Amino acid sequence: MTRIDFHILSLNSSEAAMHYACRFTEKAWRAGHQVYLHCDDVEMTEALDVMLWQYRDESFIPHSRHPADQHPVLVGCGDHAGEHCDVLVNLAKETPTFFSRFKRLAEIVNQEDNCLSASRERYSFYKNRGYPLKTHTIKG
Repeated sequence: MTRIDFHILSLNSSEAAMHYACRFTEKAWRAGHQVYLHCDDVEMTEALDVMLWQYRDESFIPHSRHPADQHPVLVGCGDHAGEHCDVLVNLAKETPTFFSRFKRLAEIVNQEDNCLSASRERYSFYKNRGYPLKTHTIKG
C-alpha cells in the first residue's frame, strides 16, 4: 500500500512549494530513489524543470520531462508518469489517478487558500480509502 506524507509548508506560494519539491527530490535521489514530480500543467512542468537546474549552485539532479528517457527523476503532468513507481511528488491540485502504483507519495502543500482546500480534499480521499497518512510541518 502506498505510504502518503503531507508536507505542509509555512509559506504561501507555488514557487516555495516547487523549491521544497526540488530539495525533497534531491534528498530522495541521493538516497537511491526514482522520483516522479507531478504538476498541474505544462507551464508548471517547464518552470519546475528550470528550477531543478538552478535551485542550488552546488547540486545537480539528473532529470527529464520525457517519459522515454531513463533518468532517475521525471517531471510531468497528465496521466503519463513513465515507468517510475518508487516516489511520487504531487504538486498538482488533483489526486493523480496513478498514485497507487507508487511505494511512496509526497503531497506538497503551501498556504495559498486554493492549495489548502485542494489538499484537504486529497487528504479525505486517501483517508476514506484507508491509506496510511502522515503530516510534516515544514518551517520557513
